[in-house]
Amino acid sequence: MAATVDERLAQVFVELADTLVAGFDLMEFLHALTERCVELLGVDAAGLLLADSGGTLRLVAASTEQARVLELFQIQNDEGPCLDCYRTGQAVVISDIQALRVTARWPRFAAAAGEMGFAGVHALPMRLRDQVIGTLNLFRIAPDGLDPAVAVAARALVDVATIGILQERAVHQQEIVAGQLQVALNSRVMIEQAKGILAERLQTTPDDAFIILRRYARDHNRPLTQLAADVIGGTAGILRTS
Repeated sequence: MAATVDERLAQVFVELADTLVAGFDLMEFLHALTERCVELLGVDAAGLLLADSGGTLRLVAASTEQARVLELFQIQNDEGPCLDCYRTGQAVVISDIQALRVTARWPRFAAAAGEMGFAGVHALPMRLRDQVIGTLNLFRIAPDGLDPAVAVAARALVDVATIGILQERAVHQQEIVAGQLQVALNSRVMIEQAKGILAERLQTTPDDAFIILRRYARDHNRPLTQLAADVIGGTAGILRTS
């Protein structure tokens, strides 16, 4: 018995969820998403645009070369329903790209879409609350829209993808913060060691040694951690001039 849309959707959710574990490969995740959209939703192609740190849309995945070219065309010409979808945060559904209202609004896009063989597009914003990070765009050869049940499934896939991408960004940011914290902890250990060496060398307290260390770093425009490393290595000028 053929699987229902709900059953296939559940299978895709499981597959995508498997990519969100350790070793998450963002690009594999995004390409898999466009491929599963074509398989599950009955569309002919899918493309995915994500905004960079400056808010500019970039093509990150496409299921076919035609979809890739059309997505790039929109970005390069700053025209098309996928861009409007990102800017407004609302879905843009075009059943017939060659309809007069469409060709009047996006004349270059409509011509390019016709050359690529597409007659319809369903652009969905990738958003979480007020944050829009990109768009998932579904292209059809036939001039008709998505079945309502399929449109709901498409929305669910977009939500899963958005959460996955934001999770990857959060983990990456946490790794950066954790790395910075570890650097700070390592630096603190080096400074404590340098304080002890200076205190013994100068026959003073650790607090006074730290004051001397900081003053020397400021006077000689040296990073404190770098100076502490030189003190530990015995190459710091502060040891030779003390």
